Amino acid sequence: MEAKAKYHERPWLKFYHEGVPANVEIPERSLPEVFDEVADKYSSRAAMIFYGNKISFGKLREEVDRFATALHELGIQKGDKVALYLLNSPQFIIAYFGSLKAGATLTPISPVYTSIEVKHQLEDSEAKSIVCQDFLYENVERAGAGLKNVILTGIGEYLPLSKRLAGKSVLGRYGKMEAPSPQVIESRGLHQFQKLIKKYPPNPPKIEINAKEDIAVLPYTGGTTGLPRGAVLTHYNLLACGMQVQAFWPTFEEGKEVVPALLPFYHIYGQVVVMLNGLILGATLILFTTPDLEEILSAMERYGATVFYSVPTAYQFLKDYDKTDRFNWKGLKMITSGADTLHESTVKDWERRTGAKIIEGYGLTECSAVSHVNPLGRPKVGSFGVPIPNVGAAVVNHETGEYLPPGEVGELLIEGPNIMKGYWRRPEDTRESLIELDGRTWLRTGDLVRMDDEGYFFFYDRKKDLIKYKGYSVFAREIEEVLHQHPKVKTAGVLGVPDPDVGQLIKAIVVLETDARGKVAEEEIIKYCEENLAHYKVPKIVEFRGELPKTDVGKVSHRELREELEEE
Repeated sequence: MEAKAKYHERPWLKFYHEGVPANVEIPERSLPEVFDEVADKYSSRAAMIFYGNKISFGKLREEVDRFATALHELGIQKGDKVALYLLNSPQFIIAYFGSLKAGATLTPISPVYTSIEVKHQLEDSEAKSIVCQDFLYENVERAGAGLKNVILTGIGEYLPLSKRLAGKSVLGRYGKMEAPSPQVIESRGLHQFQKLIKKYPPNPPKIEINAKEDIAVLPYTGGTTGLPRGAVLTHYNLLACGMQVQAFWPTFEEGKEVVPALLPFYHIYGQVVVMLNGLILGATLILFTTPDLEEILSAMERYGATVFYSVPTAYQFLKDYDKTDRFNWKGLKMITSGADTLHESTVKDWERRTGAKIIEGYGLTECSAVSHVNPLGRPKVGSFGVPIPNVGAAVVNHETGEYLPPGEVGELLIEGPNIMKGYWRRPEDTRESLIELDGRTWLRTGDLVRMDDEGYFFFYDRKKDLIKYKGYSVFAREIEEVLHQHPKVKTAGVLGVPDPDVGQLIKAIVVLETDARGKVAEEEIIKYCEENLAHYKVPKIVEFRGELPKTDVGKVSHRELREELEEE
């Protein structure tokens, strides 16, 4: 009972920044309603800057309304699923709000997905319409998902003339892919984004939206079987997360922020924290199709960026990048990191290089992007922070479900208005993930964490990545943290290899720094671990590789490593 009381008391509240409320009131409004209100209020302000092309909120709203009208005329009705297979671009934002305004539910697809992955998401989500980057169309065609509407758009459509002439410079690795010819577009009855925008007036249909019940987005996230599954997020869920985050960061000023949008919009972090939060706040987004650091730093300086959102791999690279110093990082209101564990060695090197602090946060697709963030002015190194307003959190024994006292490691449970309604067409997964406890619905995150006495939370591992060696519980992340501190190690992934005698042997897969490759032996890595870890945590197997499989946001994919191991 004492442990339960500790979480219900919310000890973290006393560390909130001055002016941050324990709870905020979330209105039952649709995202298009909120967007229209902001667009009218800041109609002459730049909503986005796309490689020098400034698009005002007023112009953006007009194109959103034209696109919504076009979808309605194409037969899109309330509840229909529309897929977005796009890079970060004005088209993504126009199609996003235009689809919602037409009453549709969106399912964003990663631009790096293959035709097989595209097929799974289209069929599972029941999407019959797609807005697609023209050079990605081949993957859609190969998927053969029986689509009714395919709307193609070229990246150059919103580029200024100088960039359009050298269009592939903003595509990075996508530049080699070919768009379909005009003959192919015409013969297959495909629609063109710009023709639809020009053809239809800004007269969208009047759709009644129940913010708490109607699904806004079906983002896909990894499932227990390896196949991604859709998280059901309503308009209310997404608006709640936006308002909770804004309340937690009171230093932000409405209509004054400038936000670099380098995180991909198809991913929940970029979509909610950067795109939705930015636009709801009346901020100007600086859009980037690919993470070209030189271009990003130059634009941040030119347009006066006020905040920076990114992921650990970016900070790991930036701390050693020769052009990082061209921007005054200390002048930003906030620098944040999410989507993966931020290693302490990266934090220290970053602060030494820039003099600025990184605020670490935590979230999942299932909680509309964010549940925890370090308080402004009171961050703890190694912690992903405290629950944001309206969010409850607890740590329980992942096997028995009993509350654990502060200091003990268990599974993180979270609850609040930003938590999903469930998994799309996965009732068993939903029952397993959303549980009733003390009259409240909690999300089982599958993450092993601990809370200290002050209410700060610390990540240990994914539950599925916990290694059992001779009865000991070993956290892969703890070993990876030590390996990252080795001066010759660039990155590492740790997993358990089944063994009949000890349960699981600990295996470290190591990527060395370029100048160290071929010069470091397995014994050196093991010895380093012996000097910095308890005996039962020391890897028994070390494998060197040139690279590790990564997720779309750059973190080591333990799921792919496990799958490789199973195949072996």
